Amino acid sequence: MKITIYGAGYVGLITGACMAQVGNDVLCVDIDEEKIRRLSKGKTNIHEPGLQKLLDENIKAGRLKFTTSAAEGVEHGLYLFIAVNVPSEDLGNCDTQNILTVAKSIADNMHSYRIIISKSTAPVGTSDKVKEIISNTLCERGEKLEFDMISNPEFLKTGVAIDDFMKPDRIIIGSDNPRTIELMRELFSPFNHNRDRIVAMDIRSAELTKYAANALLATKVSFMNELSNISEILGADIEQVRIGIGSDPRIGYHFIYPGCGYGGSRFPKDVRALAHCTEDQGYIAELLNAVEAVNYRQKEKLFEKLTKHYGESLKDKTIAIWGLSFKPDSADMRGAASRVLMRQLWNIGAKVRAYDPASNKACEELYGDKEALTICNSAEEALEGADALVIPTEWQEFRSPDFNKIISTLNDPVIIDGRNLYKPDHMKDLGITYYGIGRGE
Repeated sequence: MKITIYGAGYVGLITGACMAQVGNDVLCVDIDEEKIRRLSKGKTNIHEPGLQKLLDENIKAGRLKFTTSAAEGVEHGLYLFIAVNVPSEDLGNCDTQNILTVAKSIADNMHSYRIIISKSTAPVGTSDKVKEIISNTLCERGEKLEFDMISNPEFLKTGVAIDDFMKPDRIIIGSDNPRTIELMRELFSPFNHNRDRIVAMDIRSAELTKYAANALLATKVSFMNELSNISEILGADIEQVRIGIGSDPRIGYHFIYPGCGYGGSRFPKDVRALAHCTEDQGYIAELLNAVEAVNYRQKEKLFEKLTKHYGESLKDKTIAIWGLSFKPDSADMRGAASRVLMRQLWNIGAKVRAYDPASNKACEELYGDKEALTICNSAEEALEGADALVIPTEWQEFRSPDFNKIISTLNDPVIIDGRNLYKPDHMKDLGITYYGIGRGE
């Protein structure tokens, strides 16, 4: 099938590469000329396991191509995916202008039936606006062309996005036309052969489903972080509590790991956007606002624990940080707990030695001018000359380190573990002063 993807960012590129992998003829469109030049040569700045392999294979096979021409994109594909960036503004509302601009470009260049598929996460009602723009533009052109609108939200998890697309839990298709749902079934049939994963619904319900899913997962994270704070006050161990409640099948173990807050571009943006979307109609989403407030507070826990240990002398310390990205297997530092910690340390005059397996370049771009920051090429290098170690991100290589090396290298044997990677009793036996999250300190 011939497919066009508008937007060659994270979602668009993964969608295009996976669609090409199953034999489709895919064209990705983006206004960034330099990005298109890089992608045409198989080069991408996106860190996602498995993505480079798919790009190499499908570009070589001629199934995946790139262009800056919106008109070429409309001409190429029956299925036109919109997967452009939707920036979040300070108050939580989303700027959908990129989506609406693509809609106008599609309408300007349409000459026959097309299926327009919204893949970008956008407020409920955005697809209706896209339909209106296309209809009005076609009317202005004097064209009576048929088209259908689909909402097909993405549910890709950073680090396992390729598997998520190729072997999805569900495929949400929002449409007001039963015929178009069948065409979408045909498009997604390579990802739907074991069992029927397609869940069809109306467009607005599909748009809300994406926000609802992320908001519920974020709620679980914030709930566990709230419990971790309660555990510290009451002298309980949140890890034992986690096992106790997770054994209840109604609760389960997914997303009940306490830590130093969620980050990334999705949970924070989607929670704020969902809370914001009904404010102008007089409805205050109190639970969602609380979820975001708890998460913001939780990101300050690492600094609080350092302050608890060092007091005012923290301003004279150098802190080693292992993990800068918001989660492992990602180079994304948006919303990361590490950024909150580093800003707090710099504000009081402390220094930072930081290492991340994938985010060093992103850190350099964000904070390369900071004299109080040293970006290191290994976890061991980050320890050199540091007083204490803080771990905001649970990369695999941090799970079983050489603790004797840590003890001999740090000025003080202090570990602030923002993801509860280690056992407190083991740390105590080694002579390490250890602070976890909710470990009954």
